[in-house]
Amino acid sequence: MKKLICLSLPIIALAIVSFTHRPLTWVAIGDSITYLNDHTNETGGRVTKGYLSLVTDKLPYIQYVNQGHNGWTSRRIADSIEKLGIPKADVYSVFLGTNDWWRGDRIGRWEDYAHATGDTTIYGAFRIITDKIRSLNPDAVIVLITPLQRSDFVYINDAKNNAYGSYKDRAGQTLEQVAGALRDIGEHEHFKVVDLYHNKKLSIPHLVQYKRLRDPQTGDYKNYTYPDYTKIPFDPGKDQYPYPPDAVGMTYDGLHPSDKGNEVIGKKLIRVMKKMK
Repeated sequence: MKKLICLSLPIIALAIVSFTHRPLTWVAIGDSITYLNDHTNETGGRVTKGYLSLVTDKLPYIQYVNQGHNGWTSRRIADSIEKLGIPKADVYSVFLGTNDWWRGDRIGRWEDYAHATGDTTIYGAFRIITDKIRSLNPDAVIVLITPLQRSDFVYINDAKNNAYGSYKDRAGQTLEQVAGALRDIGEHEHFKVVDLYHNKKLSIPHLVQYKRLRDPQTGDYKNYTYPDYTKIPFDPGKDQYPYPPDAVGMTYDGLHPSDKGNEVIGKKLIRVMKKMK
């Protein structure tokens, strides 16, 4: 009987939290990292639960609306903001920037945000996005999530879709500068900011355990760790997929969070959201 009572305590505690906290609606605006929460079948079976589900499992009074769009940038979100059907909500998170960096979109300056100069820069695009959120609910809590660092990305369903990591710049800009722009906006606007870029658990050496590549001298496959794998060529037309299951770290493909990576993101957001009334 005692064992039965102990087992029921977590269920009772969950019910108490659900009934004592008013319901909150959370709209998560983002790219593929957010999108994949509801499309884990596209991860080759390597993700079982995304960060949105982890948050709402822990805080069941929150209901999420997934506005993640595969491959989209902040500029594309800004351009489409009136067509996306974003609803009024209590909390909005904006998790963008990694695709902007890879595509070479200009970061711009704080003045582009402050003076609403349009969607030609990342700063300007974020002004359009935050203006839309405020028009939907001026009292909403806005959470900005910076992009996490990137290792060499190789898409699990098509190896020809690949990109080098954030260990070097792209179009003269670093991914850290993109993260800095979001922190800048958050500081000026007093938004909540979850800085994943500078989270040590999500740094490049932890993103994958290794990259399996051909030794240029022998042609034999070897497991290379960071930073050695950044110097070894990968041929998507001839080589095996470089991230077998045991290469998975905080990401499963060098870019998209694995279950472990989603847990880190989820815990950071839970700390922020559980304080919201």
